[in-house]
Amino acid sequence: MATETVALMGNEGLKAIGAGLAVGLTGLASAIAERDIGSAAVGAMAENESLFGKGLILTVIPETIVIFGLVVALLIS
Repeated sequence: MATETVALMGNEGLKAIGAGLAVGLTGLASAIAERDIGSAAVGAMAENESLFGKGLILTVIPETIVIFGLVVALLIS
């Protein structure tokens, strides 16, 4: 009985670690991608202000990766 309880607690802990890694790593990767895209978009807008819309859309695209990480975390838990 006690070994079953320990096994269940271990599985729940591993699920929590997996869910945290899913959200954390996708957030980190998204931040790195957004940094590079954002700096390029600001440089492009400094030369041509009509590129604001394209720069905004390209900056928002990496955020979808975090949403996928959140979905995976919810499926894990």
